[in-house]
Amino acid sequence: MKHDMLPRPLALIGAEVGEGASDAGCKWGSQALRERGLAAHLRASGRAARWTGMVRAPAARHSAQRLRAVEHFSAALAQQVLGPARAGALPVVVGGDHSCAVGTWSAVAEHWRAQGDIGLVWIDAHLDAHTPATSLSGAPHGMPVAALLGHGSPGLALLQGWAGKLKPHNLVILGARSFEAGEQALLTRLGVRVMYMEEVARRGFGACFAEALALVQRHTVAWGLSFDLDALDPADAPGTGTPVAAGIALADALAALRGCAADPACAALELVEYNPLHDADGRTARAAFALLKAMTAPQGRGARPAPCAAAQACAELS
Repeated sequence: MKHDMLPRPLALIGAEVGEGASDAGCKWGSQALRERGLAAHLRASGRAARWTGMVRAPAARHSAQRLRAVEHFSAALAQQVLGPARAGALPVVVGGDHSCAVGTWSAVAEHWRAQGDIGLVWIDAHLDAHTPATSLSGAPHGMPVAALLGHGSPGLALLQGWAGKLKPHNLVILGARSFEAGEQALLTRLGVRVMYMEEVARRGFGACFAEALALVQRHTVAWGLSFDLDALDPADAPGTGTPVAAGIALADALAALRGCAADPACAALELVEYNPLHDADGRTARAAFALLKAMTAPQGRGARPAPCAAAQACAELS
């Protein structure tokens, strides 16, 4: 399959959704990062970048309405992601609670469906693999992984008219340290590779990301990265809806992720769960800026994009 050899422009898409979470402050995360100058920050590093759309979820006044609101939002977000993907840009979805991942990756899977399967590295403090039947809170931001695997609410799992956007062996979850038995049981039954935070701390984030990226590339035509800011240690990123202690160090994430989107098989990026209401000193916004700048670091003009260091493990695992 032939990929464009030149750096693709970055299509920034705001995912204005907080209805999936108990703390709805993440709904204003993408707008806050836009107002802080995210696009200009990325352009200053040498990459064409502009906001191509902002998608806002309908308000849900009661908890029972949250799932329906997220279902409607996911369909709208998927359409917003498909446009830039078809035009040859790199969609970069900025959230927003993590329920937005259903729209993002359903669109990416739809775009690549005729060519083959997509892979996904999911970096998160949580497993996000609940279904309505296993979730005690009923919060949709705890359900996107299950939905993308084809389980749970039909309004999410059947987005774009088909289920199973991700095959279990094409998904790796990295950094999980807060989860419930029901969601863990689903992932175990399906055989999804989960690198819990204990393993990340023991082996190092760089080594784990290298293996994760190699795994999601083995049987796929394209891959993506979904990064939940609560994967980071709260000392580096306190401004999230659900911070969890003892997370990934920002410096380690920046070192491992640098230039990963230069891989022409990278189909999209997603950065979620920024909650400006909990980010009084702007520390988490700066972390978000640094992460996206690292991921999208450009290569030399006209040269074949070099894969990030993590991808060099592919040959060893193939």
